Amino acid sequence: MLVNGHNLYVDRHGPEDGPVVMLLHHGLGSVRAWKEQIPRLVQAGYQVVAFDRWGYGGSEARPALDLPTFATDVNDLLTILNEYKIQRAALVGHSDGGTIALYFAAQHPARVSSVVTVAAHIYFEPKMVPAILDIERSFEIDQRFRIGLRHAHGDKYESTFHNWFDGWQGIESLSWDMRPILACIPCPVLVVQGEKDEHATPGHAKDMAEAIPGAELWLVPGAGHMLPQEHADLFNPRLLQFLERHRDG
Repeated sequence: MLVNGHNLYVDRHGPEDGPVVMLLHHGLGSVRAWKEQIPRLVQAGYQVVAFDRWGYGGSEARPALDLPTFATDVNDLLTILNEYKIQRAALVGHSDGGTIALYFAAQHPARVSSVVTVAAHIYFEPKMVPAILDIERSFEIDQRFRIGLRHAHGDKYESTFHNWFDGWQGIESLSWDMRPILACIPCPVLVVQGEKDEHATPGHAKDMAEAIPGAELWLVPGAGHMLPQEHADLFNPRLLQFLERHRDG
């Protein structure tokens, strides 16, 4: 699909008349990251829309990311909803995708029925720096890691990685804090984070939930950053329960 001048890979599953759930993948991910969630959501009657953000997966290569505002990705999400004539959707986002979901819900509240955000970031936290550097080391020395990236992103996997790394590198120098705009989110929100997340402390998720009116917080014992993929047996039932309670249509 041509979206705002670049081609994006978009997947749709489930009944066309079902309530829409939009899935937003993590910082080095793609629609493949949701393989444990998509069948369960479709089985529950949801129409699932997932797309590879610009620069990722089957979408077109990208010169750079606009972190930490994600302005282009937020605009792409709006365009996709408009192209498919989707008036409202539940947003489920992981890591960078969770941050995008929060930005979108704050900027376009009428288009969002609910949000589930997993392992998102809303401000700089010192724990982010060593975690980012660990991923860079994996990219340099871990052949399996590079093969996984190539499997997800094809021949552009190196530029996909460097865009992400360059975008977050130096984040500690930015005075970035989303908390003031989170108060503008009116829809139900579930904030999820593993207690052993490599990229953030539990306090980060607590601050996020406190900044969003009425948000629920779920800290998952023993889980790390890749919670939806590594603990789908825990995540999927709680996800479906939350979506059912706030089902649109």
